[in-house]
Amino acid sequence: MRFRSAPAFAGIAAIALMATACGGDEGDGGEASGGGELVVWTDPERADAVQAAAEQFSEANGVNVSVDSVAFEDMQGDVLNAHQAGNAPDIFIGAHDWTGNLVRNGAVQPVELPEDRAAMLDGTALEAMTFDGQLFGVPYAQENLFLLRNTALAPEAPATFEEMVEVGTRLQDDGEVGEVLSMAVGQEGDPYRMNTLFTSAGGYLFGQDDTGTWDPSDLGVGTDASVEAMERIAEYGEDGSGVLRRSITTQNDAALFFDEETAFFVAGPWNLADADESGVDYAISPIPGFEDGGPARPYIGYQSFFVTEGSANSALAEEFVTNLVTDTEFVLGLYDADPRVPVQTDALESVSADDPNVAAIAEAGAEGMPMPSIPEMGETWQPLGVAQAEIIGGGDVRAAMEAASRTISEQIGE
Repeated sequence: MRFRSAPAFAGIAAIALMATACGGDEGDGGEASGGGELVVWTDPERADAVQAAAEQFSEANGVNVSVDSVAFEDMQGDVLNAHQAGNAPDIFIGAHDWTGNLVRNGAVQPVELPEDRAAMLDGTALEAMTFDGQLFGVPYAQENLFLLRNTALAPEAPATFEEMVEVGTRLQDDGEVGEVLSMAVGQEGDPYRMNTLFTSAGGYLFGQDDTGTWDPSDLGVGTDASVEAMERIAEYGEDGSGVLRRSITTQNDAALFFDEETAFFVAGPWNLADADESGVDYAISPIPGFEDGGPARPYIGYQSFFVTEGSANSALAEEFVTNLVTDTEFVLGLYDADPRVPVQTDALESVSADDPNVAAIAEAGAEGMPMPSIPEMGETWQPLGVAQAEIIGGGDVRAAMEAASRTISEQIGE
């Protein structure tokens, strides 16, 4: 595992000593509140990489850093419970779309990221971590959807959705494939994947205010623009060309591609290990948008290090995060532990040189949009998914979208 010692940690010793001297025994947070001690929660996949860096930090600065493993899916709830009980960690790993909920519960504090450190990171990643005009965490990796293409069946990446459908239809008519496209819809819908076409056709979920924060009062689901977007998508549904079908789900979408039943697959990084084992010659490219529409915008999810609000050592924790998570060697260590596209520029260049797929995934996310980070986002998935599945199945577009809008509005209290 690769770590840089002095560059990442230089300049932190003074603040570490200050925290040790001033931290005292105040607070109810146990070890997390003790002077000169930090507690970091990370998921098991990254625990060894974080532990190695923590040991170097401890040695360089004379402070103890304790690293505890918590299942990623439990992290947000465990942090909120621990914060309420007064024994939260000083630092924890999390997803950017938790930010709104964490902020509204008073569980995280803003982070001051120096300009030279911010310049090392992807700007969109920093925007995703910004809530109410303040940065709440330092991102280290992203994931997004992309198009997997069977290069034996479709040598060239399609420039538009129509071109992809044309190629896939020709292959289907020739009996070479059974499906034009493998894009999971399912009986309950899949707004995560559908957002690519929904945005290209002009639809939107939430607007944004002047600070760039998602605005739940600007709900776009039932607007004319979103209805028209779904009318466009419905042309490819079960009452249209049949390219999009509810029978294609996350349980069978990958198999259709790996069994060469389709040349095109809307996929994610989690599919690549199986793709390599399948023996299919594949390439990665952006999901194409409609010819006369905007770009297809896949949701981008970012993973980040947060600093907990109320820690006796919050200044030291912030220095740990801002210096470490922008350090190339540390980010490479995280990548070695669990390959995800780095948002630190030098780390991205390094891993892309070894694995062209990483650069291709990043390029496929260039037109993407960060997953909305407001708490109200959680109330949208089920109603919007049901509406979109109904529309793909041939249901009335306006009625379905307006019903979804009413349900979402009621649930978020708007």
